[in-house]
Amino acid sequence: MSCPGTALPPATLIQRLRHVFLHPEGRRGVRDMLPMVPGMAAWGLVTGVAMVKSGLDPWLALLMSLTVFAGSSQLASLPLITTGAPIWVVLLTACIVNLRFVIYSAQWRWYFGHLPRGQRVALSYLAADINYALFVKAWPEPEPRPGQIEYFVSGAVVVWVGWQIPSIVGIVLADAIPPQWGLGFAGTLALIGLTCSLLVDRATWICAAVAALAAVAAFALPYKLHIVVAVAAAVAAGLMMERPGGGGGRLAAAGRRSEP
Repeated sequence: MSCPGTALPPATLIQRLRHVFLHPEGRRGVRDMLPMVPGMAAWGLVTGVAMVKSGLDPWLALLMSLTVFAGSSQLASLPLITTGAPIWVVLLTACIVNLRFVIYSAQWRWYFGHLPRGQRVALSYLAADINYALFVKAWPEPEPRPGQIEYFVSGAVVVWVGWQIPSIVGIVLADAIPPQWGLGFAGTLALIGLTCSLLVDRATWICAAVAALAAVAAFALPYKLHIVVAVAAAVAAGLMMERPGGGGGRLAAAGRRSEP
């Protein structure tokens, strides 16, 4: 089954999505992802409100939500935009915050590396933290298997819809939502819950600890750059552990199994 792509005619895209959601692995992907939707929705709502409250035009906020589709980099970029930071700082911050997807993509390469480039690009847009955590839990052996695309796409669509709808609601109703609702605190709790769900092995626990220590050590940096430092440190730790002999990362283990 080929992955639905944005260049397909609407009728063909709907037909392929229907096949995905009717496939047994597609249904399993939906079941696995649905419990995560409330947390994603809370964080999406907070992000939508934050984009407008920071002074971003609602239409630009909507465009950012649909094209970037990465709450962490969106929120990391907002204070830089509002304080008038140079554009290169904003772009660099967004790129560094999303560096973790390099590690995710390196892992997904074992499952999807055989697909045509266009399909892999389409899948990369749908990639998210929670997708990665649940996918590698459902498919612990890093090798292509039937049903993996259906599982990935169905779960990713659930996450996309569960993020975009609350984010759009937050953008539209930002001025009508009173601060007394405490959405910022609710969003923080949701993010903590999502983060904990990603701590699936020793490597991710180590990366989380490195990120926390780096964030505290660099807290005095301007423009909230301690977030960038934390992400860069965690990505560096993850890449070091994925090297051969680096401490039992999933990619390293897969490489050892493939050796003669």
